[in-house]
Parts: sequence; C-alpha cells; structure tokens
Amino acid sequence: MLSDRRQRVLCALIEEYVARALPVGSRTLTERYSLGVSPATVRNDLSALEDAGYITQPHTSAGRVPTDAGYRAFVDDLLARERDAGEAPAPDVVEQLRASASELDVLIEQTSAALARLTDCLSVVVAPSLLAAHIRQLSLISLSDHRALLVIVAEDGQVANRQVTFADEVPAEDLARVQEALNRLLAGRSLADARAGGSDVAALTDPLARRVLEEVLACVQESGAVRAHTVGLSSLMRKPEFSQSQALAPVMAALEDSTVLLHVLDDAAAAPGGSCRVSIGRENGAAGLAGVSVVAGQYGWGDAAGVVAVIGPTRMDYSNVIRAVRAAQQALSDDPSARRP
Repeated sequence: MLSDRRQRVLCALIEEYVARALPVGSRTLTERYSLGVSPATVRNDLSALEDAGYITQPHTSAGRVPTDAGYRAFVDDLLARERDAGEAPAPDVVEQLRASASELDVLIEQTSAALARLTDCLSVVVAPSLLAAHIRQLSLISLSDHRALLVIVAEDGQVANRQVTFADEVPAEDLARVQEALNRLLAGRSLADARAGGSDVAALTDPLARRVLEEVLACVQESGAVRAHTVGLSSLMRKPEFSQSQALAPVMAALEDSTVLLHVLDDAAAAPGGSCRVSIGRENGAAGLAGVSVVAGQYGWGDAAGVVAVIGPTRMDYSNVIRAVRAAQQALSDDPSARRP
C-alpha cells in the first residue's frame, strides 16, 4: 500500500512518461509538477518506488519508467477516484457516437472509428451474438425461380443476410407463405430460445419452411463468427514502443489470432455491469500482448452482450481511454428501439 505522497509521485511520473515516452528523472518531476516536497524527498520516493517494483531504471544514468505493477497501482487509484466522484461519460461524446446510426452494425462501425480517433489506439468492438438476439423480422426476397435472399433483422438493430438456393423451382407466393409462417414462429424470440423450446419448431412440417429455417440458423452462425470490428492498427504501429519490427511482431501475431484476441477481450470485459476492466501487460495472459494494455467492457445485456475495447501500449493515457470506453458502452447499450429505421 503506497502512502499518499508516493502515490502522487508515481502518478506524476506516469503522466510524464505517457506524455513524452522518455525516462523520467527527479528534476523533471520537481520542476513540472507541484508535489509539495523537496527534490531530495522526491529522489528518496523514487528509490523506494523502484525497490518496491513500481518503477524501473532502464539505464544507470537514465530516469525511471513505470512497470506493470506501477501502471496497476496508477489505474486502481484512477478507477477508485472515478467511482468516488460518480463520474459519468461526457454526454456529447456519447451523442457523437450514436448520432447518425439507425442500425447496430452501423453504430458499431462508427464506435470503432470514433474510439480509435479519440484514443489514438487500436479499437475493437465485438457485436453481440445474433443467436441470442430477438428477431424483429425475417424477409424472403425472390431473386429467381431457384434463388432467394434471406434477410434477418434483430430487435437490437443487427442485420444479417444470406442467399438461399433451392433444388426445385419455388414460386414467389410460396416464399411469402414460408416468410409469414417463420415470422409467426420466430418474431420476438431469439433463435436460441426457439431451439430450446423445441415443440413449435418440431411441429414445423413444411419441407420448404424447414429448409429456410436451416438457412436462418446457418446465416446467424456465420454472422456470429466474423462480427468483430477493428480500427486503428496504424495508430498502434506508430507508437515509439513498436517502432522496431521485433517489438511489433509478437503483438501483431497475437492480434491476428482471433481465438487469442477474443479470449483476452472476454477476460478483460469480465467486470460488473456498466464498468470496464483494465488488463496491463502480462496480465493479458498471451505472451505476445505483454507490451500492451487492454481497456474493455461489456455492452448490452445477458447472452446478447457485446464487448468494446481499446488496445494500446502500457504507456497509454488511461484516464482518456477509460472515459472513451465507458462512453462507447453507454452509446451501444441504449434502448435499441431508438435506432430502428
């Protein structure tokens, strides 16, 4: 447990290092920050922080830089102060994120781009599982005698579509009949609920309707496999920490592995409702992500929740990133009916 004074010294050192990406010396801290103590006291506090593992000295003649433990103490203090103050995301930021989006997919793309711009880091927004979303409407549009376009619109604004090919000729009136039957069966329910219910799905004896229902399930599962929107990789590559290819390569390999990335996001987002979680350096588990931090949280509810995250160097502006992620959570969690066209 750090004393208040040493916590202030650590915070000042981290703020300076985040701003300049250069090791920080005691003279810099005493000249640029109002710490209220003598330079000798600051030097003693830096030595104590180094002995405790919160900061390290990369070279004997250089200043100090934070360690993962130092960032953790800084972030925990930051989150505690925000909780005590009851600080909420800036309404104008939230409104910017959702201003022109009529569908969740559009809002997710806008949010990814806005997060990357606001944080100058890599942003990742994972859409909720369409399997858990309640279906608003299912449409079958005839493209030819043997082909139709299946369009699924969920109540949260997600949209998925898929072309369906039939072995036999299917008149437009038969498609309309099947569309009506499936909307009676599925509207207002999730596919997961419909499959769990079982009896009404099993009672669907029309071969054409069952064929289309199979395509509905395939469409939803296919959509769920690729619904992560990532923006800002170039921002990550421009950071001083990753200017050398040997430093960037393991990060890129980890981010390209969707299994690793989703596992990291799931862990980072495992925070109480509405809050976000910060994973720093080696806390991410994946060796390739030891040089980055992940700020992530869930949006939505229950099984239909998604994940919003920002990934950047451990030398990130945590206060700014946390505010941006919380704003994105609020924008993406709003009443979906407000986004319906």
